Order: sequence, then C-alpha cells, then structure tokens
Amino acid sequence: MSLAVVNETTVMTFVEDRKAFENCVEECFEMLDADGDRVLSRSELREGFCKIMSLGHESREEEKIDHLFNTIFNRFDEDRNGSIDPQEFRCLIRELMFAMGRGFGNSPVLVVLEIDSLLMKAVEHEFGRI
Repeated sequence: MSLAVVNETTVMTFVEDRKAFENCVEECFEMLDADGDRVLSRSELREGFCKIMSLGHESREEEKIDHLFNTIFNRFDEDRNGSIDPQEFRCLIRELMFAMGRGFGNSPVLVVLEIDSLLMKAVEHEFGRI
C-alpha cells in the first residue's frame, strides 16, 4: 500500500491518455483472468476487483456485494453471455475512473492505494512513471 494525493485532474489525465490507460486496463484484465480464457467470470471479477479499484478489503454484506456485481453485469455485459470481455471491461473501468475523478473534484485528496490499483497507475502517470 502507498499514500498518495489525487484529484480529478490526476484521474482524468490518465484516462484521457488512451495508450497508457488501455495498457494498464489490459494488464489488470490479464491479472484478473485467472483461467486465461480472455473473459472474466463473476468470480474472477469479484476476486480482484476491490484491489484494482482500491476499494479496500473490509468485510461487506454479501447481499450488497451480490447487488454490486449484478449491477455491473447488467450494465456492462452487453452480449449477455455471463462474462465480461476485454472491451466490456475497458468500458467498465473507464466509467468507474471518470466517476471517481468527478468524486474527488479539484481539491487534493489524500488516499491509501494498493500498489497494483488503477488509481496508483494514475498517480504514476501524473509523475511520468508510465
């Protein structure tokens, strides 16, 4: 884990750098795709999602977690095949990153980040490390 200061610009600049963003999203997708079949099942997505999105690991009610993943699959599984392909995953992550950026606003926010999280990648991008 690492401590970083982020704001909307940190996130938006990273997402708008298409090459850097898509490379990082592809790395995350490959990390989550445990069986290597180029699609993410609910269990694969659920297993690593909190880590890549820096959502923490505190226990949550199973019902709320199930609702979250039902919502994700209803919104982003466009072909309704029960899995998330790389394009669907890219759309999911892009939308979530924009939402987080808007949530931060222009004021700097101090956050604790997982080393492999996309927010950490945004911070590294801001400092020219990726």
